[in-house]
Amino acid sequence: MLHHARAFSDAPKPAAAAPKPAAGEAFGRLINLSGRRRFTSQRVVLYALLASQGRDGALVTAQEALDTFREAHRALLEGELSPQAVGGALQQAHFGADRAEERICAFIELAQKTLDAIGAGARSAAARLDELVEAATPLLGPLNKLTQVYEDLARQQAATAKQQLSAVMGDIETIAKHARIVSFNAQVVAARAGASGREFAVVSGELTQITGRLDGLVREALRNAA
Repeated sequence: MLHHARAFSDAPKPAAAAPKPAAGEAFGRLINLSGRRRFTSQRVVLYALLASQGRDGALVTAQEALDTFREAHRALLEGELSPQAVGGALQQAHFGADRAEERICAFIELAQKTLDAIGAGARSAAARLDELVEAATPLLGPLNKLTQVYEDLARQQAATAKQQLSAVMGDIETIAKHARIVSFNAQVVAARAGASGREFAVVSGELTQITGRLDGLVREALRNAA
Protein backbone atom coordinates (compact mmCIF):
# COMPACT_ATOMS: atom_id res chain seq x y z
CA MET A 1 0.00 0.00 0.00
CA LEU A 2 2.88 2.33 0.92
CA HIS A 3 4.61 1.54 -2.38
CA HIS A 4 1.52 2.56 -4.36
CA ALA A 5 1.11 5.76 -2.36
CA ARG A 6 4.74 6.72 -3.04
CA ALA A 7 4.35 5.96 -6.75
CA PHE A 8 1.28 8.19 -6.88
CA SER A 9 3.03 11.06 -5.09
CA ASP A 10 5.99 10.80 -7.48
CA ALA A 11 3.77 10.98 -10.55
CA PRO A 12 4.29 14.14 -12.61
CA LYS A 13 1.78 16.85 -11.80
CA PRO A 14 -0.11 18.50 -14.67
CA ALA A 15 1.35 21.82 -15.70
CA ALA A 16 -0.52 24.85 -14.48
CA ALA A 17 -2.57 26.55 -17.16
CA ALA A 18 -0.93 29.65 -18.58
CA PRO A 19 -2.67 32.83 -17.43
CA LYS A 20 -4.92 34.41 -20.02
CA PRO A 21 -3.81 37.82 -21.26
CA ALA A 22 -5.82 40.80 -20.08
CA ALA A 23 -8.44 42.01 -22.53
CA GLY A 24 -6.44 45.17 -23.24
CA GLU A 25 -3.37 43.13 -24.13
CA ALA A 26 -5.44 40.80 -26.31
CA PHE A 27 -6.92 43.69 -28.30
CA GLY A 28 -3.45 45.22 -28.64
CA ARG A 29 -2.25 41.95 -30.15
CA LEU A 30 -5.16 41.93 -32.62
CA ILE A 31 -4.42 45.50 -33.69
CA ASN A 32 -0.79 44.50 -34.23
CA LEU A 33 -1.77 41.46 -36.29
CA SER A 34 -4.21 43.46 -38.39
CA GLY A 35 -1.58 46.12 -39.08
CA ARG A 36 0.92 43.41 -39.97
CA ARG A 37 -1.55 41.88 -42.41
CA ARG A 38 -2.06 45.26 -44.08
CA PHE A 39 1.68 45.95 -44.32
CA THR A 40 2.70 42.52 -45.61
CA SER A 41 0.06 42.55 -48.36
CA GLN A 42 2.01 45.36 -50.02
CA ARG A 43 5.34 43.73 -49.26
CA VAL A 44 4.26 40.57 -51.07
CA VAL A 45 3.49 42.54 -54.24
CA LEU A 46 6.67 44.62 -54.11
CA TYR A 47 8.99 41.65 -53.78
CA ALA A 48 7.03 39.61 -56.29
CA LEU A 49 7.71 42.40 -58.80
CA LEU A 50 11.40 42.40 -57.88
CA ALA A 51 11.52 38.61 -58.15
CA SER A 52 10.03 38.77 -61.64
CA GLN A 53 12.94 41.05 -62.57
CA GLY A 54 15.45 38.51 -61.30
CA ARG A 55 16.43 40.37 -58.10
CA ASP A 56 18.43 38.07 -55.80
CA GLY A 57 16.55 36.95 -52.69
CA ALA A 58 13.35 38.74 -53.70
CA LEU A 59 11.35 35.56 -54.21
CA VAL A 60 12.31 34.24 -50.77
CA THR A 61 11.38 37.57 -49.17
CA ALA A 62 8.06 37.61 -51.01
CA GLN A 63 7.26 34.09 -49.80
CA GLU A 64 8.16 35.02 -46.22
CA ALA A 65 5.89 38.05 -46.43
CA LEU A 66 3.04 35.94 -47.76
CA ASP A 67 3.54 33.38 -44.98
CA THR A 68 3.42 36.21 -42.42
CA PHE A 69 0.26 37.58 -44.02
CA ARG A 70 -1.37 34.15 -44.00
CA GLU A 71 -0.41 33.43 -40.38
CA ALA A 72 -1.63 36.84 -39.16
CA HIS A 73 -4.95 36.30 -40.91
CA ARG A 74 -5.31 32.82 -39.42
CA ALA A 75 -4.59 34.13 -35.91
CA LEU A 76 -7.22 36.86 -36.28
CA LEU A 77 -9.90 34.28 -37.09
CA GLU A 78 -9.25 32.15 -33.99
CA GLY A 79 -9.79 32.42 -30.25
CA GLU A 80 -12.16 34.27 -27.94
CA LEU A 81 -11.87 37.49 -29.94
CA SER A 82 -12.51 35.99 -33.37
CA PRO A 83 -15.12 37.67 -35.60
CA GLN A 84 -17.62 34.88 -34.91
CA ALA A 85 -17.09 35.14 -31.14
CA VAL A 86 -17.19 38.95 -30.94
CA GLY A 87 -19.91 39.40 -33.58
CA GLY A 88 -21.27 42.86 -34.31
CA ALA A 89 -19.12 45.27 -36.28
CA LEU A 90 -16.14 42.90 -36.38
CA GLN A 91 -18.09 40.04 -37.91
CA GLN A 92 -19.75 42.42 -40.33
CA ALA A 93 -16.39 43.84 -41.39
CA HIS A 94 -15.06 40.36 -42.14
CA PHE A 95 -18.09 38.71 -43.69
CA GLY A 96 -20.41 41.57 -44.66
CA ALA A 97 -20.95 43.55 -47.82
CA ASP A 98 -17.23 44.33 -48.31
CA ARG A 99 -16.55 40.58 -48.61
CA ALA A 100 -13.23 41.16 -46.80
CA GLU A 101 -12.74 37.52 -45.82
CA GLU A 102 -13.43 36.30 -49.35
CA ARG A 103 -11.08 38.87 -50.88
CA ILE A 104 -8.31 38.16 -48.39
CA CYS A 105 -8.45 34.42 -49.10
CA ALA A 106 -8.48 35.10 -52.84
CA PHE A 107 -5.43 37.35 -52.47
CA ILE A 108 -3.54 34.64 -50.55
CA GLU A 109 -4.35 32.04 -53.20
CA LEU A 110 -3.43 34.36 -56.09
CA ALA A 111 -0.20 35.47 -54.43
CA GLN A 112 0.90 31.89 -53.84
CA LYS A 113 0.19 30.91 -57.44
CA THR A 114 2.08 34.01 -58.65
CA LEU A 115 5.16 33.23 -56.57
CA ASP A 116 5.07 29.59 -57.65
CA ALA A 117 4.87 30.64 -61.29
CA ILE A 118 7.75 33.11 -60.92
CA GLY A 119 9.85 30.50 -59.16
CA ALA A 120 9.17 27.94 -61.90
CA GLY A 121 9.76 30.46 -64.68
CA ALA A 122 6.30 29.72 -66.05
CA ARG A 123 4.86 31.72 -68.95
CA SER A 124 1.81 32.52 -66.84
CA ALA A 125 3.95 34.39 -64.29
CA ALA A 126 3.60 37.80 -65.97
CA ALA A 127 -0.20 37.55 -66.26
CA ARG A 128 -0.55 36.37 -62.68
CA LEU A 129 1.69 39.18 -61.48
CA ASP A 130 -0.46 41.77 -63.26
CA GLU A 131 -3.53 40.27 -61.63
CA LEU A 132 -1.88 40.35 -58.21
CA VAL A 133 -0.91 44.02 -58.58
CA GLU A 134 -4.48 44.92 -59.59
CA ALA A 135 -5.90 43.01 -56.61
CA ALA A 136 -3.57 44.48 -53.98
CA THR A 137 -4.64 48.13 -54.02
CA PRO A 138 -8.43 47.55 -53.67
CA LEU A 139 -7.68 45.13 -50.83
CA LEU A 140 -6.16 47.95 -48.77
CA GLY A 141 -9.61 49.44 -48.13
CA PRO A 142 -11.05 46.40 -46.33
CA LEU A 143 -7.76 45.80 -44.49
CA ASN A 144 -7.70 49.40 -43.23
CA LYS A 145 -11.34 49.14 -42.19
CA LEU A 146 -10.66 45.94 -40.24
CA THR A 147 -7.77 47.57 -38.40
CA GLN A 148 -10.02 50.51 -37.52
CA VAL A 149 -12.67 48.13 -36.14
CA TYR A 150 -10.08 46.49 -33.88
CA GLU A 151 -8.95 49.91 -32.65
CA ASP A 152 -12.56 50.94 -31.94
CA LEU A 153 -13.18 47.72 -30.01
CA ALA A 154 -10.01 48.29 -27.98
CA ARG A 155 -11.18 51.79 -27.02
CA GLN A 156 -14.62 50.48 -26.04
CA GLN A 157 -13.04 47.76 -23.91
CA ALA A 158 -10.76 50.27 -22.19
CA ALA A 159 -13.72 52.54 -21.39
CA THR A 160 -15.72 49.62 -19.98
CA ALA A 161 -12.77 48.46 -17.87
CA LYS A 162 -12.34 51.97 -16.48
CA GLN A 163 -16.02 52.15 -15.53
CA GLN A 164 -15.82 48.79 -13.78
CA LEU A 165 -12.69 49.80 -11.92
CA SER A 166 -14.27 53.08 -10.83
CA ALA A 167 -17.29 51.18 -9.49
CA VAL A 168 -15.08 48.78 -7.50
CA MET A 169 -13.01 51.65 -6.16
CA GLY A 170 -16.22 53.41 -5.14
CA ASP A 171 -17.27 50.35 -3.12
CA ILE A 172 -13.86 50.20 -1.42
CA GLU A 173 -14.05 53.91 -0.61
CA THR A 174 -17.48 53.41 0.98
CA ILE A 175 -16.16 50.55 3.11
CA ALA A 176 -13.19 52.67 4.18
CA LYS A 177 -15.55 55.50 5.14
CA HIS A 178 -17.58 53.21 7.40
CA ALA A 179 -14.35 51.83 8.86
CA ARG A 180 -13.24 55.36 9.75
CA ILE A 181 -16.51 55.97 11.57
CA VAL A 182 -16.09 52.70 13.50
CA SER A 183 -12.49 53.64 14.33
CA PHE A 184 -13.52 57.07 15.61
CA ASN A 185 -16.25 55.60 17.78
CA ALA A 186 -13.80 53.03 19.12
CA GLN A 187 -11.35 55.79 20.05
CA VAL A 188 -14.10 57.60 21.97
CA VAL A 189 -15.00 54.42 23.86
CA ALA A 190 -11.31 53.70 24.60
CA ALA A 191 -10.79 57.23 25.94
CA ARG A 192 -13.77 56.86 28.28
CA ALA A 193 -12.50 53.51 29.51
CA GLY A 194 -9.22 55.04 30.69
CA ALA A 195 -6.35 52.65 31.44
CA SER A 196 -8.46 49.56 30.74
CA GLY A 197 -9.15 50.82 27.22
CA ARG A 198 -5.53 51.15 26.09
CA GLU A 199 -5.43 47.90 24.14
CA PHE A 200 -8.70 48.84 22.48
CA ALA A 201 -7.17 52.18 21.55
CA VAL A 202 -4.20 50.43 19.91
CA VAL A 203 -6.56 48.34 17.75
CA SER A 204 -8.50 51.47 16.85
CA GLY A 205 -5.28 53.21 15.81
CA GLU A 206 -4.33 50.30 13.55
CA LEU A 207 -7.76 50.45 11.95
CA THR A 208 -7.27 54.15 11.27
CA GLN A 209 -3.94 53.45 9.53
CA ILE A 210 -5.53 50.70 7.43
CA THR A 211 -8.32 52.98 6.23
CA GLY A 212 -5.72 55.62 5.38
CA ARG A 213 -3.83 53.13 3.23
CA LEU A 214 -7.10 52.11 1.54
CA ASP A 215 -7.76 55.74 0.64
CA GLY A 216 -4.28 55.97 -0.88
CA LEU A 217 -4.80 52.80 -2.92
CA VAL A 218 -8.13 54.07 -4.23
CA ARG A 219 -6.60 57.37 -5.36
CA GLU A 220 -3.64 55.57 -6.98
CA ALA A 221 -5.89 53.10 -8.83
CA LEU A 222 -8.12 55.87 -10.18
CA ARG A 223 -5.05 57.86 -11.24
CA ASN A 224 -3.69 54.86 -13.16
CA ALA A 225 -7.05 54.22 -14.80
CA ALA A 226 -7.15 57.81 -16.03
